[in-house]
Amino acid sequence: MTDTSARVVVLFNHVDEDEYEKIRHVDPSTLGFEPEYDIHVATVMEEYGEVVKALRRAGFKARAVNLRDDIKVLQRLVRRPPDVVFNMVEHFRDDPELESDVAGFLDLHQVAYTGSPPFALSLCRRKGLAKHVMLAQGVPTPRYRILLDAKIPRRHGLHYPLIVKPSREDASAGVERESVVYDYPGLLARIEHVFEDYGPPILVEEFIEGRELHVAVWGNDEPEVLPIIEFDFSDLPADVPNIISYDAKWNPLKEEFHRVFTVCPARLSKRALRRVRQAALAAYHATGCRDYARLDLRLTKQDHPFVLEVNPNPDLTEGVSFMEAAEQEGYEFEDALRIITELALGRMPEPEEPEEPSESTASAEGG
Repeated sequence: MTDTSARVVVLFNHVDEDEYEKIRHVDPSTLGFEPEYDIHVATVMEEYGEVVKALRRAGFKARAVNLRDDIKVLQRLVRRPPDVVFNMVEHFRDDPELESDVAGFLDLHQVAYTGSPPFALSLCRRKGLAKHVMLAQGVPTPRYRILLDAKIPRRHGLHYPLIVKPSREDASAGVERESVVYDYPGLLARIEHVFEDYGPPILVEEFIEGRELHVAVWGNDEPEVLPIIEFDFSDLPADVPNIISYDAKWNPLKEEFHRVFTVCPARLSKRALRRVRQAALAAYHATGCRDYARLDLRLTKQDHPFVLEVNPNPDLTEGVSFMEAAEQEGYEFEDALRIITELALGRMPEPEEPEEPSESTASAEGG
């Protein structure tokens, strides 16, 4: 049962101009294609506002706090902490690597917060290291190489087609229609491009031709797999590979955004469903995720799943990906947020009992 006295702070960090605010001035008729969805999507601030409203509907005393890249805001928060922080911080001072440090700061001050701990946040941002950990735990993931410079031998040991992407970005940053390559010249050109835009390290992995799945998992002692989402690429232009690119995920001004659809629950055989669930849960545990995460997988025609990435603290936009799966399971937006919040509330430190003064201490204080 929800503790209606629980105080929740929705913590985020937003400083820059919101690109979605600019899009509101774009005329859809100028795009050169017929958009399937409204291009005037919610701004970042509106999304955080919806989370606060939903938490209030769930019975919590919720408010939002924007760090604005200011450590003093975080210090003030821990001096007078809420009962739980709903952690939606993705970067600090324009550095995604500092996402885990914010969680670590809350840990040091014994402030309960939602989502994964610093280890999982840091590990999953390092795609190569995360894949190494998963392989060590028997989790299937595509064969890969990590590059520290823009060179790779012609005999690199991987099978085409390959996909090239930054190794320490998230949200599909750097994943474009040109990311999938089919020969050595194309591989060299793409590696050079990614190095120029993002720098090292770069991930080169075998591209698994098959079905793209998102698997939402939540819980800790006995985590639960929510209904699985499959992406339908059948309406994509012929020259666009069947991948979730940055544009397909985030850019309503691009045709890919309007040509990729979701099917939930995915139509999987019993064998495929069992294998996908097992792989997702194994990856969730191996990378140390907590409370909730989204796992990106590809499924071959032979029903062999491969975990591409593990996403702790994934996007919680209503009706999208993680929340689409929760809604398919029968949870309203506020219900899903309540469950995540209550998982964190269960980790609240017990209040310290005041120590009984010893006889010598009492005498000294008495003068």
